Amino acid sequence: MVKFARGVIESFVKGEEIKIPEKCPAVFAERRGVFVTLENYPSGELRGCIGLPYPEKPLLEAVKEAAMSATQDPRFPPLGKDELDKITVEVSVLTEPEKIDFHGDDLLEKISPGNDGLILKKGWNSGLFLPQVWEKLPTKEEFLENLCYKAGLYDKDCWKDAEIFKFQVQAFREKEPGKI
Repeated sequence: MVKFARGVIESFVKGEEIKIPEKCPAVFAERRGVFVTLENYPSGELRGCIGLPYPEKPLLEAVKEAAMSATQDPRFPPLGKDELDKITVEVSVLTEPEKIDFHGDDLLEKISPGNDGLILKKGWNSGLFLPQVWEKLPTKEEFLENLCYKAGLYDKDCWKDAEIFKFQVQAFREKEPGKI
């Protein structure tokens, strides 16, 4: 999966045809949510992270779309050809997000740091953090406050009356550029 994502990224950035494998394991036909994360190597600084949180497309198609989109993450300049050997690729395959029933602070008891990714929805605003974000935002309150900000909501306690969905991921990553 990571090798495929890397191939898509390199072909897309170079303006070449994207090659789709003719034969794949059956799992690639399953509809799954997926995110592709690009990090600068060796610093580990985020360089792009885009995905499809819901199982709307077959995994192979979702990985292709997320990989191309991650190179164009609007938070960063488009990925350049000169950066291809300076990034690592991670593919996170998501479980289907499940709505959490909670009232205010009792949400804190229903989320698991390091295990749960969260989607916050309030009105037209939404934000998503993969479980990997817990490494940088280790407390539940800090994680939720920053998720509010990511959703474009500047009330740090907006999560208390928002819709919250949780999911888990299976992540696959390169150890260094181009090496799994």
